[in-house]
Amino acid sequence: MSDTPIRTVFFISDGTGITAETLGHSLLAQFPDARFRQVRVPFVDDLDKALDCARQIRETAAMDGVRPIVFSTLVNPDPLSGLREVDALFVDLFEQFINPLEAELGQRSTHTVGRFHGIAESSDYKARIEAINFAMAHDDGVSSDGELADADVILVGVSRSGKTPTSLYLAVQFGVKAANYPLIPEDFDRNKLPGELHRYRSKLFGLTIAPERLSQIRQERRPNSRYASIENCRFEIDAAQKLMRRENIQWLDSTSKSIEEISATILQAVRLNRPAY
Repeated sequence: MSDTPIRTVFFISDGTGITAETLGHSLLAQFPDARFRQVRVPFVDDLDKALDCARQIRETAAMDGVRPIVFSTLVNPDPLSGLREVDALFVDLFEQFINPLEAELGQRSTHTVGRFHGIAESSDYKARIEAINFAMAHDDGVSSDGELADADVILVGVSRSGKTPTSLYLAVQFGVKAANYPLIPEDFDRNKLPGELHRYRSKLFGLTIAPERLSQIRQERRPNSRYASIENCRFEIDAAQKLMRRENIQWLDSTSKSIEEISATILQAVRLNRPAY
């Protein structure tokens, strides 16, 4: 057991807290030997909520015996004033970036609470919702030929290689319409792609995975089945990789990559320059 104390980390925001958590995680990842307990506190948009949050931070410091770390994306000065007095490492992420930007652009920021997330009527938001619906409706090969024409990318690979979560992540984060299509033993017997995919070769991107990891994932779904056996997993992955090589489909191994890395690679490979939401 490590003697390194567990540090409680608070992600505090006037919105959902996703921005604070994402930036905070990127920084904390640089300290792999440290141990963290993470607490997200969203919608801290007035002084009373900030004072309640400050009380929680003080209680945590007393319980842990070490001061907490606070990542904040608060923009309203009133809640900020309620938090500044706590004994914690306070990292104001907006202050770090807004002040230099104001100086460079020669103008004040709006300091508007929740501005990033108040986009429910924007075209970008609607496009993202459409992409999510598309990914859900075109999961696991549930697509007609005509519907695939609307896809930005079509992921192919053996069952449980990461196609569905990647499709949904691309939709949620980038508004990308991603369909996915499993490569099955019948495809390997025919030794070619399913007929409906040939028309969209430029949209295809493959995912593969280590046989051992695939077997582990499939065992959770169908324990002690041929589907999950290491022998079958090795056969399917080898056949899928041969098929993708022959069809000249770009692909990557998802075994040790995060979904963020996989998605960034796909966006670059299929030349989809989409901003993250």
